[in-house]
Amino acid sequence: MAAALSAVSDVEIDPDGVFKYILLKVKVKDGSEQKDIVRGTKSAEYHNHIFEKVNPEMEDAGLDCTCLGGGKIEHNSKEKKLRVFGMSTGYGKADHSITVEKLKVAYKDYEITWSDDKK
Repeated sequence: MAAALSAVSDVEIDPDGVFKYILLKVKVKDGSEQKDIVRGTKSAEYHNHIFEKVNPEMEDAGLDCTCLGGGKIEHNSKEKKLRVFGMSTGYGKADHSITVEKLKVAYKDYEITWSDDKK
């Protein structure tokens, strides 16, 4: 099962635009290993649409998945900038500092900022 967990990418977000994101905790069913992942896309009208797509994928891999909260990401690939902000009405605010740490690993040469601002 640990192999299934390590196969899950830490970050999957759209390449450009402003879109909703959620922070999730993914763990092996016996709880022995876990990690946080970030998922965001413009195609999601609501934060739960992202969860509804990711959760079955994790279950198929034999993993449990819990949403820790959400927000928005502004991704500007031309300027290599990411901005994390806002919150999810349904899931509450994600811990943006955790999200930013994940993004810094995936986007090493980017300027990444976050705030608790709603816009």
